[in-house]
Amino acid sequence: MKHLLSLIALILILSSCGNEPKPETEPLAIAPKPIVKEYGFNTEEYEFVRDTVKSGDTFGTILDAHGVPAQTVFNITNSVKETFNPARIGIGRPYAILKSKDTSQTAQAFIYENDKVDYTVVNFSDSIGAYKGQKKLTVVEKEATGIINSSLSKTMEDSGLSVVLAYKMADVYAWTIDFLRLQEGDRFKVIYEEKYINDTIYAELGNVKAVYFEHRGEPFYAFNFKHDSIIGQREYYDEEANNLRRAFLKAPVQFSRISSRFNLKRRIKYYGYKLRPHRGTDYAASVGTPILATADGVVTKSEYRGGNGNYVKLRHNSTYETQYLHMKKRKVNVGQYVKQGDVIGWVGMTGNTGGPHVCYRFWKNGVQVDPLKQDLPSAEPLEEALRTEYFMHIDDLKRRLDALEFKEENTNIIAKL
Repeated sequence: MKHLLSLIALILILSSCGNEPKPETEPLAIAPKPIVKEYGFNTEEYEFVRDTVKSGDTFGTILDAHGVPAQTVFNITNSVKETFNPARIGIGRPYAILKSKDTSQTAQAFIYENDKVDYTVVNFSDSIGAYKGQKKLTVVEKEATGIINSSLSKTMEDSGLSVVLAYKMADVYAWTIDFLRLQEGDRFKVIYEEKYINDTIYAELGNVKAVYFEHRGEPFYAFNFKHDSIIGQREYYDEEANNLRRAFLKAPVQFSRISSRFNLKRRIKYYGYKLRPHRGTDYAASVGTPILATADGVVTKSEYRGGNGNYVKLRHNSTYETQYLHMKKRKVNVGQYVKQGDVIGWVGMTGNTGGPHVCYRFWKNGVQVDPLKQDLPSAEPLEEALRTEYFMHIDDLKRRLDALEFKEENTNIIAKL
């Protein structure tokens, strides 16, 4: 009997448990669909029609093909000319027309890609307006090494690196290393940035953060450092915080060669070996090569005259002046202030010249001298108050440069038959 009663009690307990209300389960949360934007516009709200500018296309014909009335095109052209010049759209440049997603498919905006990164939006959905924008970029830090066998740019090309990196490195060392005289076996290590669109599409070269360049066996370090946080101005300094920039560039053109040196005792066979002093330094370069101001200064001459051809003369201070002869075309005017590295003209063959080059003349205290033999002053040193911060900034960069190993180039072995 006892066993029967126990069995009945157990059945009652189990049945009562089964009748208990089950706990309510909360519905699964559905994550909201991420908003995807392009050129600052929500891609779900507009129909994007993409194309490139073709030969014969104009701003007007493109908008007309998408149903924009001629009067609207006229109003747009007059309203946005300070930001966007419709007459200067280039063949092959990508653009997009944004249209409404309703049945009318009304054009709302025109987006023109100025280059891989920059674009201009012409919005005419409600009111007319234009503004510039940039695509979102991802910055990737990279490292590279190289050994010079002919030129810096050729070494970059052979190593699969951007030639733009060669130009940036030449700018870094423009005041300390003569890149016209690199030696076979010179070598470098560099830490730099590359910028990508959507993490995959290469856009452009970013900052060169740190460089080690070994020239004629002598090491040269360079570290990029923001020395003025208010205006964001940067300079390159060495491992002892010395400014690499000097008062004058080594040469007025990049990656050129000296075809004729300063020589007060020059005699020329064509003129019967008579004494004809050469008071300039000639840098041979192809026609159209940019000519750079070798230092900050004011334009005192910009004209065409006799054997000089097109030339520009700059006064840098009470001590130094420079002159640039035989230009194809001048870019600056008298009285204009130029900064070191600004393009002031282009290499040509005007005046008395047997080939394309720039004759670079250099005055010190009113006397023409050989610029390659001058002990030129350095730029402003890093402020004492910033030195502790600077040495902390370069500590890791220098260790990383020192740890990079040079990769010897593969040698092609030709078997003798």
